[in-house]
Amino acid sequence: MGGTSSAARETARPATTGRRGAVVAALMLSMALAALDATIVSTAVPQIVGDLGGFSVFSWLFSGYLLAVTVTLPVYGKLSDTFGRKPVLVAGSVVFLVGSLLCALAWNMGALIAFRIVQGLGGGALQGTVQTLAADLYPLKDRPKIQSKLSTVWAVSAVAGPGLGGVLAAYADWRWIFLVNLPIGAVALWLIVRHLHEPERETGTHARVDWAGALAVFACGGVLLTALVQGGVAWPWLSAPSLALFGTGLALVAVVVVVERRAAEPIIPGWVWRRRTIAAVNLALGALGLLMVAPTVFLPTYAQSVLGLAPVAAGFVLSVWTLSWPVSAALSQHVYRRIGFRNTAMLGIGAAALILFAFPFLPYPGQAWQPTLLMLLLGAALGLFQLPLIVGVQSTVGWAERGTTTASVLFCRQTGQTIGAAVFGAVANGVLAARLGGAGDLDSVTRALDSGIAPEATRRAISDAVHAVYLGASCAAALAFLVLLFLAPRKFPVLGD
Repeated sequence: MGGTSSAARETARPATTGRRGAVVAALMLSMALAALDATIVSTAVPQIVGDLGGFSVFSWLFSGYLLAVTVTLPVYGKLSDTFGRKPVLVAGSVVFLVGSLLCALAWNMGALIAFRIVQGLGGGALQGTVQTLAADLYPLKDRPKIQSKLSTVWAVSAVAGPGLGGVLAAYADWRWIFLVNLPIGAVALWLIVRHLHEPERETGTHARVDWAGALAVFACGGVLLTALVQGGVAWPWLSAPSLALFGTGLALVAVVVVVERRAAEPIIPGWVWRRRTIAAVNLALGALGLLMVAPTVFLPTYAQSVLGLAPVAAGFVLSVWTLSWPVSAALSQHVYRRIGFRNTAMLGIGAAALILFAFPFLPYPGQAWQPTLLMLLLGAALGLFQLPLIVGVQSTVGWAERGTTTASVLFCRQTGQTIGAAVFGAVANGVLAARLGGAGDLDSVTRALDSGIAPEATRRAISDAVHAVYLGASCAAALAFLVLLFLAPRKFPVLGD
């Protein structure tokens, strides 16, 4: 394959550990930090705004963090292939912890947003390197064990984050949301430094880093993702700011292509998209990120507004998929060993498409057990889809390409979520405008419902809007199925351990 780096030509061996269990514990703690930080702030927003002000820009507490994580993933992936996993994970953990401390010391909303971006710069290293090390530490037959553990950590953290944030904000101080990261991160960092030992690698020449490419990728991703995150929210889609950002982003895409073609060691090497297996998995998991927006963003609103559930009960309706997803992921090895990675993933995403398609046919207003059952089944289907693809694609590359490959997969999934939030937000608001004669978007309608003054027609309009989003999500699942069917090889070209 063209574009193979000097790192790929070196004698590379997997990481070894003095105590593998200690390193796995560190990886799980690091994953918990990354997962918690994406959700823990949400329930503390009223306290943060009440203390610091800046209500008009508080959404950047989330957007800034996620943007920084997403655009740094390819950079950290390449750096881990060049210099090893340990220095990247250690450096990323330090940046993340420094960002957490700075967030706790923030004096206004602008400072807090800036320090959240610093956190995100470290969070990108945590997410990508943890997933890569999980493949380094275990042979193919044992990788489902560690991946299912990481899936469980992510699922529990995603559910526990809002509750933990609310408790800390209500009974302590919102600054503890960030300070609690310090002892957890310090333990994880100590375990990595003490117990993870990567062997010496025989490099023929001094490693070169494509810093120009890294800067171009960072700028391009930041501009385009900002356009998607803020479009239709901070300004209309066809307004001057949106058009300027998208135009700048497209120009930067051309810059990235030119810079990466000339680089000796590109941050995003061409083989990531020239190899059928990696390209197919990237696109399929991008579609996964797209469809995940429907339940994670819109289901809680549906449960409260249409079903009339309290916030805690609405959260439970969503959280049940975190029970079935890790279990299904752990059991998926028994399926893909029989029928292969691609066919197992197609089975999972095909089932997910049918489950998502069934949601709009739920009766109005319906019972809480009905969407709960669908979410339980959806988690099982997606566990059967995601883990075989991650394990499979990591097994098609050697050590020196695994960081870049893993980062590209995670980058596509994160980008899919960002695109999904923009697209499905526009769909939901469009349906609401059509049903209510242009009387507001989903946020304003939800606030009206919370005040207890909204008529039945508004609840039906929200139900129709969420149904439309789920139909779109089922189309994204069908797209992932077609990508695997026509682009992915029937058998993944797995390398020996």
